[in-house]
Amino acid sequence: MAASKPRVIIADTDINYLIPIQLKFLVDFGEKIELEVITDPEYFKELFSDPQSAEILIISEDLYSDLLQKHTINNVFVMTEQYEEEQTGGLFVNKIYKYTSIKEIFNEIIGKSTTVLGLGDVKKTEPKIILVASASGGVGKTFVSMGLSACLSLNYKKVLYLNAANLQSFHRILENNSVIADSDFYEYISNSNDIDFEKIEHIIRRETFYYLPPFKGSLSSLGVDFGVYGRIAVAAKRSMNYDYIVIDCISGFDEAIAGLIDIAEKVVVVTKQSETSVFATNILTDSINGATGEKYVYVCNDFLPDDDNSLISPRIQLHFSVAEYIEHVLHYDHLRIKDLMQNKELQKMTYLFI
Repeated sequence: MAASKPRVIIADTDINYLIPIQLKFLVDFGEKIELEVITDPEYFKELFSDPQSAEILIISEDLYSDLLQKHTINNVFVMTEQYEEEQTGGLFVNKIYKYTSIKEIFNEIIGKSTTVLGLGDVKKTEPKIILVASASGGVGKTFVSMGLSACLSLNYKKVLYLNAANLQSFHRILENNSVIADSDFYEYISNSNDIDFEKIEHIIRRETFYYLPPFKGSLSSLGVDFGVYGRIAVAAKRSMNYDYIVIDCISGFDEAIAGLIDIAEKVVVVTKQSETSVFATNILTDSINGATGEKYVYVCNDFLPDDDNSLISPRIQLHFSVAEYIEHVLHYDHLRIKDLMQNKELQKMTYLFI
């Protein structure tokens, strides 16, 4: 006789709130679970007037009652405005802030329900390193890198963003733009050829995606070499804590950048439509072995449909093929992470990597 599927019940009178959670369960688990969605409080009361058993119950605070303790439910998640977790008799009650992102809610539910859903032996997928590069500056690598990180996170991926620059300024669009002040951190990364990610993980911050905060000065002023970014990326990959590590790399091409290309599973080359940018991107493509292979994705950023487009000009023979166009964004200097997440072209580009 086949084993029964894990039973998951979602109960909330707000149907609009339930839809994204229900959809996420269906996309990730499909036929592997028995999913029930309840929006009628009278039906909920009638159903639980008889003994019920379930692996997971996700319930709004107005429907929750201590009477649920008489039922056989492994994990209960009460959607509330309180951040707390408590043990109530034989029933484990997790209180989750209802108005955080669906991604965070879902990840917390699944993280605490691994055993009851039979996910304990599921092998984690190896993290992928994505390098964002360009032949010349001013093409919007940081916009593309952070946008990719934000949109991957929007798709329920855990992302670590690394800004690989000699002097960093990416943090201007973050809510917390303070630098790393921990002197032990700098001493450790400057003296370690093989970084243990556990020793630096406390430095990592999060604003939609995870990121290594900016250094307090240039690499040379800190006595740190550029190769530190590759060592941190490899250490993060070994930790298996992330789905993707996105490296936002300085422009150009040299031995240090070649080292980052070597460790990356995918390389996003960002260009603009101007003759200067297209010409430089041709040179970069010719300088990298295999730069027209599947590992490389070319993106035209800051695209203006009514301007001259050297990507289709008969005057320049392209050595690469553009996969995506990201149109010019108004008020670029005022962008924040939430704006990147809402950009349709960045969202579309993300599906090249999922």
